[in-house]
Amino acid sequence: MTAHLATLNVDQRRAAAHASDGPLLVIAGAGSGKTATLAHRVAQFIVEGADPRRILLLTFSRRAAAEMARRVERIVGQAMGAKAQAATAALSWSGTFHAVGARLLRERAPEIGLDPSFTIHDRGDSADLINLVRHELGFSKTAKRFPLKATCLAIYSRVVNEQAELDAVLRKVYPWCAEWEAELRDLFAGYVEAKQRQNVLDYDDLLLYLAEMLSDPDLGAETGGRFDHVLVDEYQDT
Repeated sequence: MTAHLATLNVDQRRAAAHASDGPLLVIAGAGSGKTATLAHRVAQFIVEGADPRRILLLTFSRRAAAEMARRVERIVGQAMGAKAQAATAALSWSGTFHAVGARLLRERAPEIGLDPSFTIHDRGDSADLINLVRHELGFSKTAKRFPLKATCLAIYSRVVNEQAELDAVLRKVYPWCAEWEAELRDLFAGYVEAKQRQNVLDYDDLLLYLAEMLSDPDLGAETGGRFDHVLVDEYQDT
């Protein structure tokens, strides 16, 4: 057994050292060491000679991405000593789905109809913008209380991510908002127009534009060809 895998249990070690000639799915509950296993797997690739610049490591949160990078650096350090710093520094494609998506989109923006100088709105920014449109349309002054900005954004996000019809989402998840279907349609159209005017992408846009870009045969093949290994933490969250 190699020393840098010694802290793992048998199943974790099997996953970390799994042959790289095919996909691997690890299903495990909370607290079972999924992140540690993934960090050791990344380190194992590097120790075996993989080019760190051709490893794509995706996580769901920035904190998880930072923690993963620290773990990989420590593990590779145990295995490679003085060579570890250069190897882990080259692990340049490690981050959240949204951060990696934004980086890839900026690179190919002109080819997919985007201005590469686009700005990114987090959830707070997006809620504020949708609230501004909500106010401009007069929905904040209705006699009966219109859904608040957070609820409006949540509905919009679910419609976009599930690629579902608004009426179906309202019936299934937000039945108390169903009476506002027509107004919500106007709100969402206004929100999209406002984003386009301001050259803004929200978190949903980052994933949707990336998915659209990757569905193009040429762009998808070229992007995929940049990486030899793709590792995803917390796959079910996305």
